[in-house]
Amino acid sequence: MKDITRITTGKEGEKIAAAFLKKNGYRISDINFRCPLGEVDIVARENKEIVFVEVKTRKSNKLGYPEQAVGMRKQKKMSQLALWYLQKRKIADVAARFDVVAITLCPEGDDIKLIKNAFDFIGT
Repeated sequence: MKDITRITTGKEGEKIAAAFLKKNGYRISDINFRCPLGEVDIVARENKEIVFVEVKTRKSNKLGYPEQAVGMRKQKKMSQLALWYLQKRKIADVAARFDVVAITLCPEGDDIKLIKNAFDFIGT
């Protein structure tokens, strides 16, 4: 039951994040892009940059802020996924970055925080 709630919360967060990003000028290329290495929540373009977006959603801040869940392990995984994506799509000579959208679902209105360039690429 706990996993279903977590998945539902995550999917809701991804929808909110995609709408928020579109409203802020991002062009969404992929949502839930899957490959053998894992999944990227959102791949988008802002101006000429490719942006790999990790979405973290919480129902409260009891366990910390959502963005705190994007630790070193997740950053390394995102870096591997980004490299895979760029190679498979034959995208070269394009600036890329990692953003995090942190969402706290609140009855009085969702708190959405966009952290641009949240972390640097981590090589293996």
